[in-house]
Amino acid sequence: MTETNDPSMRAVDGPQAGRASETAPAAAPPAIPVASGLPLTAPFDWLAAGWQDFRATGFRGAFYGLVFALMGLAIFMIYETRWQLTMGLTAGFFLLGPFVCTGLYELSRQRERGEAPSLPASMTCWKRNLGAIGFFAAILTFLMIVWARVSVVLFALASTTEFPTMHSMIGQIVSPTNLEFLLLWTAVGFVFASLVFAISVVSVPLMLDRRSDTMMAIFSSARALATNPGPVYLWALLIVAIIGASLLLWFGLLIVTAPLIGHATWHAYRALIR
Repeated sequence: MTETNDPSMRAVDGPQAGRASETAPAAAPPAIPVASGLPLTAPFDWLAAGWQDFRATGFRGAFYGLVFALMGLAIFMIYETRWQLTMGLTAGFFLLGPFVCTGLYELSRQRERGEAPSLPASMTCWKRNLGAIGFFAAILTFLMIVWARVSVVLFALASTTEFPTMHSMIGQIVSPTNLEFLLLWTAVGFVFASLVFAISVVSVPLMLDRRSDTMMAIFSSARALATNPGPVYLWALLIVAIIGASLLLWFGLLIVTAPLIGHATWHAYRALIR
């Protein structure tokens, strides 16, 4: 075989090879594969598996449910007495929410790996990917603040009182005389809720389990929704129905329903992400 005289075709050895590798652009990380073709009834399987996790871990997830219940009760009580502080408290709820949820995901992860369930270990599992989970929490908080500001403006335009109480606010929302406002407020809220749900379907479990960066987790979550819109939207409706019923009937129900949703979300992540 004859040796080529073209310098561009010669192999580069020694220090020159090292310098060439240093200047070469880094390859983009491969996209996380998303499962497809999930049945519409998959969310009910996730709930059943979540309940099994809740029981098998000795109901340790109830600790996180109690945290959610107390946070929800605090928001309600602050709004009734000092509504000016509601924005900050709600922002704190959205900021801390992903960190609290990691504990539930970790308990399911421990069971999946055959480890003994440990509540103390689940309380600090977010340290494995603190930067990514913290950044995601900040994104959720920002979106909440924007929605809250838009909502306040809409209420101000429709309200006939100085500032509505919780009861008068609900009354104004469901009043037939406020149908146009109700439709507008619902439409705007649906846009924000859809955006938040799209970027958070499996984001936090993915960042916890595979230590993915924030943007990769967000894009993977959105792709999971786009690939399996039927079961994922049904999952969203089930979350709203279960958590919404808990908030309307009695905050104490969150002690059970919040960890149920948390454990089930881990199984949604396992089903949606390969």
